[in-house]
Amino acid sequence: MSSQRLIDMHVHSDNSPDGIHSPMYICECAVKNNLGAIAITDHCEVDKFFTEKYNNMIFHSFFECSKARSAFEGELLVLLGLEIGQPLGNKALADRIVRHHNYDFILGSIHTPHGFNCDIKEIEYDKIDVYKFMEDYFLQLTETAKWDGCDALAHITCPMRRIQGKYQIDFDYSKIKAVTDELLRTMISYDKALEINTSGLRQKIGLTMPDINIIKRYRELGGKLLTIGSDAHNANDCGKGIIKGMEIARECGFENITFYVSRETLEIKL
Repeated sequence: MSSQRLIDMHVHSDNSPDGIHSPMYICECAVKNNLGAIAITDHCEVDKFFTEKYNNMIFHSFFECSKARSAFEGELLVLLGLEIGQPLGNKALADRIVRHHNYDFILGSIHTPHGFNCDIKEIEYDKIDVYKFMEDYFLQLTETAKWDGCDALAHITCPMRRIQGKYQIDFDYSKIKAVTDELLRTMISYDKALEINTSGLRQKIGLTMPDINIIKRYRELGGKLLTIGSDAHNANDCGKGIIKGMEIARECGFENITFYVSRETLEIKL
C-alpha cells in the first residue's frame, strides 16, 4: 500500500499532558512507518485551560509542529491540529482558542462528562447505570457536533474502553438506538466527520471506537465524512491500526476517507 494513502489524523506529542515524544521525533517515526500525512492534535481541555496550563501547551504545540512541518516538507505532510475537550463548557473561550492559530484540523471531544468531576477513564462504571451514562454522553456529543469550531468528533464511544474493556460489561447499543441515531444524524447535518479511532485495537477492548456497527449505521444514515486516527500518545504507535481502519471503512461501504487542510475537507480514495 502506497505511503501517500496512509493518513493518521489523531496523534499526540509531548505537548499533551499524557504525550511522550516531541513532534519532530513523531514525524521521524511516521516516515519510517510509511505514513504520507499525520495530524498532530494535542489536547486542549477548555474547562482546565488556565488551571492546567493548556494555554501554554497549545502555544508550544503549534510552534513545534510548524517547525516539524517545514523540516519534513516533501517527506511527510504535517497537519496542524488540536483536540479540544468540553468546548461548550465555555464556548466563548473555545471560539477564541480555535481562531488563535491557523489550524488545519480540529477534533471535538468529551473527556469530562456533565455531572462528573473526573476524566471518563476514572469513572467506576460498575457503580453507575451505564445506559443512562452513555445516553447523556451521546447527547453532549450531539450538542458538540453543532459547534462550528470542530471538524470531526473524536472517539465517540471512548467510555467503552472502560465499560467493555476494563469492567467487562456487556453493552447493547440497540437500547439507546434513538440517541445514537440522533448523534449520527446531527453529525451528518452539521458536516462533522466520524472518526475511526484505532487506539482500542491496542487495548483490552480490542475494537475501534466506534465499532463497525456504528460506522455502518452512520453510512446507512447518509454519512460521508470519515477520518481515521491512531490516537497515539507515543511515536511508536503513530500509524498503528490505520490499515485496519481503512479495511473497516471499505467494509462499511466507504470509498474515500477524509482529511483536512486549513479546515477544508479533502478526500483520498481507499
